Amino acid sequence: MTPAARLTAAASVLDSIAQGRSPAEVVLKAWGQANRYAGSGDRRAVAERVYDVLRSRARMVWTMGGREDGRALVIASLSVLDGLTLEEIEALHSGDGYGPRPLSKQERARLAAVPGDMPEGVAAGVPEFVVEDFKITFGDRWFEEANALMDRAPVDLRVNGALTTVEAVIAELRDAGLQPTRTPWSTWGLRLSSDPAPNVLALDAFQSGRVEIQDEGSQLVCWLAGAAPGLTVVDYCAGGGGKTVGLAQTMGGQGNLIGCDVVQKRLDNIRPRLARAGVEADLRLLGQNGGGVEDLNGKANLVFVDAPCSGTGTWRRRPEDAWRMKVEEVERMNALQTRILAQAVRLVRPGGRLAYVTCSMLRGENEATMDGFEEDHPGFRPVPIARLLDAPGLTPAGRARLAELSDGGNRLRLSPASTGTDGFFFALFERQR
Repeated sequence: MTPAARLTAAASVLDSIAQGRSPAEVVLKAWGQANRYAGSGDRRAVAERVYDVLRSRARMVWTMGGREDGRALVIASLSVLDGLTLEEIEALHSGDGYGPRPLSKQERARLAAVPGDMPEGVAAGVPEFVVEDFKITFGDRWFEEANALMDRAPVDLRVNGALTTVEAVIAELRDAGLQPTRTPWSTWGLRLSSDPAPNVLALDAFQSGRVEIQDEGSQLVCWLAGAAPGLTVVDYCAGGGGKTVGLAQTMGGQGNLIGCDVVQKRLDNIRPRLARAGVEADLRLLGQNGGGVEDLNGKANLVFVDAPCSGTGTWRRRPEDAWRMKVEEVERMNALQTRILAQAVRLVRPGGRLAYVTCSMLRGENEATMDGFEEDHPGFRPVPIARLLDAPGLTPAGRARLAELSDGGNRLRLSPASTGTDGFFFALFERQR
């Protein structure tokens, strides 16, 4: 493919992403399968253009006067991201072959215009309603937090301590041509650069269960929750099962781990992950009102609620989701989270604990949900994060950093800017005896 043809392809992929709900990686894979003539270099170039545009989409739309179509976004990226002159951009838009058609008078005018002052929300790179939320949460640091949320994320791995050691996996990955580094907060975490993206799924270490793909922040909330050998632990919203397997690691194969979800397909997808890691869990299908676990009422030492949320904390991995997000979705999620918590509390035994986790950065799904929970459930006492920092799995630096971030409270925020992880929110409660 010529450089111009790659631009046409990138614009087409961006339009497809905007018109549906599929992840960008799925749309890109489908485009590659439908265009077999595109070589690996072509596919990589198109993917890089698409992701660069998605991460800086607000600036591209502003540059093109509000236009949001794929062609406009790609044209803007040539100017804003690549630094090409108008003449160089016009040369790529000759209309020859599979290249994009010539620039219109309006497009040339937008590129030639002297830019004015960019609105702060546009410069931050996130939707406007997120800007207001971040200002309340982070104060003067809001811009840094917003920008970091659109950076490219590394690839984090969790070493399966039941099968190997961190040192052995480091050596194995280096033999495979990779350069892993230790994560700063989790003792079981390793980090790989995403440039170029490593094919972790093809590694023997992954296929044999010695490593699992899991962001360091996700590892940390598993360690803090306090799952331990011999306990009855319920992962109430198991989803893809990443944290289910993480909790199993902290239990050392001893105790009773139950993974629940309202979608059978998700539970089916967890089974091979458990088998690969060499651990077991009782998987239960939940009814919409929490049915299916009545036998566990009042018996669980720990109920881990990884609640459905907007996923704003993972936008650096799925930047397309930022531009699909509506403020109404936050309100809907808050109501859903409140309902799920009301179901989950029934399972907690006296003296047992309830952990609440989201991968959201927004107050409406975090502080607001927790404020409502504390008001509605006075029998659950907040547990300070400081009491959890002796948990296995935390490095000394991790203990110090989490103590600083929690500031003596029972709520903890992780973020790309503050911890170098995805965005997570964590809170822990204990049921009074």
